[in-house]
Amino acid sequence: MAPKKNRYVQDPAYSMGGNAALGGAAAGAVPPQQDFQAQYGFPATTNAPVPQYGAPPQGYPVAPQQQQDPNALGQQFQSMNLGGQPQQLPPQAQQPQIQLLPSDLIAAPVQAVEVDAPPPPIALPANLAATPSPHANCPAPYIRSTLASVPTTHSLLKKSKLPFSLIVQPYTSLHEDEAPIPVIDDQVISRCRRCRAYINPYVTFLDHGHRWRCNMCNLTNDVPQAFDWDAAQQKSVDRWQRSELNYGVVEFVAPQEYMVRPPQPLVYLFLIEVGQASLVNGLCATVSKIIAEALPRIPNADGRTRVGFIGFDTSLYYFSIPRDGSENNDPSMLVVSDLDEPFLPTPDNLLVTLSESMQNVQTFLEKLPTMFQDNPQTGSAMGSALRAGHRMTAAIGAKITVLSSSIPNAGFGKLENRERKDILGTSKEGSLLQTQNSFYKSFAVECSKNQVSIDMFLFSSAYQDVASLSNLPRYTGGQTYFYPGWNAARQEDAIKLAQEFTNYLSSEIGLEAVLRVRASTGLRMSAFYGNFFNRSSDLCAFPSFPRDQQYNVEVAIDETLTRPQVFLQAAVLHTSCNGSRRIRVMTLGLPTTDNIASVYAGADAQAITTYFSHKAVERALSSGLDAARDALQSKVIEILQTYKSNIGGGTGGLTLPGNLRALPVLFLGLIKNVGLRKSALIPSDLRAAALCLLSTLPTALLLRYIYPAFHSLHDMPDDAGVPDPQTGNIVMPPLLNLSSERIVPYGLYLLDDGVNQFLWVGRDAVPALLMDVFGIEDQSLIKQGKTTLPLLDNDFSQRIHAVLEKARDHKAKGVGSITVPTLYVVRESGEPTLKLWAQTLLVEDRADQGVSLQQWLGMLREKVVQ
Repeated sequence: MAPKKNRYVQDPAYSMGGNAALGGAAAGAVPPQQDFQAQYGFPATTNAPVPQYGAPPQGYPVAPQQQQDPNALGQQFQSMNLGGQPQQLPPQAQQPQIQLLPSDLIAAPVQAVEVDAPPPPIALPANLAATPSPHANCPAPYIRSTLASVPTTHSLLKKSKLPFSLIVQPYTSLHEDEAPIPVIDDQVISRCRRCRAYINPYVTFLDHGHRWRCNMCNLTNDVPQAFDWDAAQQKSVDRWQRSELNYGVVEFVAPQEYMVRPPQPLVYLFLIEVGQASLVNGLCATVSKIIAEALPRIPNADGRTRVGFIGFDTSLYYFSIPRDGSENNDPSMLVVSDLDEPFLPTPDNLLVTLSESMQNVQTFLEKLPTMFQDNPQTGSAMGSALRAGHRMTAAIGAKITVLSSSIPNAGFGKLENRERKDILGTSKEGSLLQTQNSFYKSFAVECSKNQVSIDMFLFSSAYQDVASLSNLPRYTGGQTYFYPGWNAARQEDAIKLAQEFTNYLSSEIGLEAVLRVRASTGLRMSAFYGNFFNRSSDLCAFPSFPRDQQYNVEVAIDETLTRPQVFLQAAVLHTSCNGSRRIRVMTLGLPTTDNIASVYAGADAQAITTYFSHKAVERALSSGLDAARDALQSKVIEILQTYKSNIGGGTGGLTLPGNLRALPVLFLGLIKNVGLRKSALIPSDLRAAALCLLSTLPTALLLRYIYPAFHSLHDMPDDAGVPDPQTGNIVMPPLLNLSSERIVPYGLYLLDDGVNQFLWVGRDAVPALLMDVFGIEDQSLIKQGKTTLPLLDNDFSQRIHAVLEKARDHKAKGVGSITVPTLYVVRESGEPTLKLWAQTLLVEDRADQGVSLQQWLGMLREKVVQ
């Protein structure tokens, strides 16, 4: 292929070498998504877009392909085989097979695009569902199974060495209107009397439609009388239009019996550190301004949302804010210095209704920084402030948001600086990831019981013990947000916090939520992973239910599965932001198999990696980092050996089926991630924060976090960085493999792991490129590190900005996230430490004394052939 003409190429010799290194025909150009799917046995249907649920304008959505007379109910029953079992198809039609095509990872290296491959298709019979709706099965963004074909026995699952687990993410956006799903508001909820599963598209109707058979436990149940009746319009309705029979994901408006008390209001209690550390870095002033401006965006549809504020240093400061229009609109401050038994002031307006006190809350926030502008206190009584906040909110429940710039060193939960650089990178490093004070676990469990959730925003420039503090969100359904070295004087830091904290406050969350997963007879939920408290063997409790996290549920096979399909159903009972009690129900059907080859053909490399990221975090916290890395390596070797010995992986090579090709690369990325990587250069706070991400990020963001996106910008195609004519979406440059072999000295590259973006400037970049991107011809004058890229009046600059913004757009990945990645400019001839940091993202290289991909695959091959 002839090298492309490019004004940013200085020497023709560079151009030819660069194109080969950057994925020309000789180097194995990145194939289009559909090409590698076809190559590795995926049918064309896997290219179909994930169905988007749209709320129907009136009544219920009519299932596509459904052409029926709404008055001919008898004909409907007949056409849908009501009164008997669905028509049995021949075995080959009933159980469509995915072709298993082996592929040698050494001879045909994995391409970067394969990391984001869609899950293997779920092959279910065409007439399995009660209606012909294409949306009957739950789509992968909501529930993603590690296996598209379930082994019929525990022994077969154990033999396969593959996990059977569900990746559950009930919400895929921060706001309801971004991804609407059908809402059933007539409060007619039909559930199985025995297993309590909700009626869904895979039930069977019997007795002329008066009864339905549960697809989970096979029990026959009565159809509610109101199931075919619209009480609002007082007329019969076509049952086949009901959303619960057409969609794998629906949301019910819950009747009174689903409430143990009136729905709780949304309550935000802000715990803001007001000591010297938060004044020096500008946190107190910046956060006060952000909250004041974001108050109108906090969900408050029912007018019941309440807010409150507690300041803390070595004392606690309560703030009483009057209602708007009161005789005295000035807030008052109550100071409590007794940290052992702090009393709780009794004024009613410590927690104020936002709609009644908006102006006075904003006035208070304007004054807050000046109240403490000369505060000399350097201590932090965060633990005592948390106990006070819990007492204030325990009766109603709340989301406590902690904003802190220093380690808690006074009062309850006091922590010591235990960071020891001499043990970083050694077997003793795991001790720094253990909880230093048991208060943070026991207090979190107490908060969970009282529907109090905690989110941590940590901004220290020194050691803050993230490992201990992250327990508070871990057991209360919250999240830990870490901003190391943050300073408001740095524009990039201030803007990032403003964007992320505003997104945080405006997000719609669920309150007093519980998650339960049910399954067909013979299956059992055996383990749960994520940020919540496991209230019982199968019930996960969330004081607040965020929209930017996912949960992992391990499934055990207790009995031989005799049916050709199994079903799993996740249900989240929660209170919405507007005070409505809701039940989100997600139903997934999977075929069963007694063939280990079919198990491997339906294995999902990306979901398996997500599962083992949770297992690795658990192992790291309990047994240390070495044990976590060793377990990951042992598991991928087990899988390779099992495939080779049971299915036939050839001789001498390293073989897996096409759908699992990315697994060894993803495991290497996981082992090299900052949370698990063996290194003496990673502070324990940074590592602990990374472990929090590895155990909560939705799969799409997790894959990017462990195998970053890598794009060549200086020679990107003409259509990159401009909207696609058909979709209107910005076209991204091709993905490159994470290897320094792809880098040429004159190039400009983007490395993006979803948390940070690195713009790599080659040492021989031509002046024309530098001028078009930075507005400067002299590379030595380009600002390195955390920065903002100027938007210049030229086409290339605008395209670069479009690519950066598209990469930051998590909605395009089908997930909700408040995170706005930080941009770092890295000069190849510049700061060595910054350069090394960026190079550690090149997973296929040896950076920071790791192993290269070639060495990794060579080691795996040696282990497999032993």
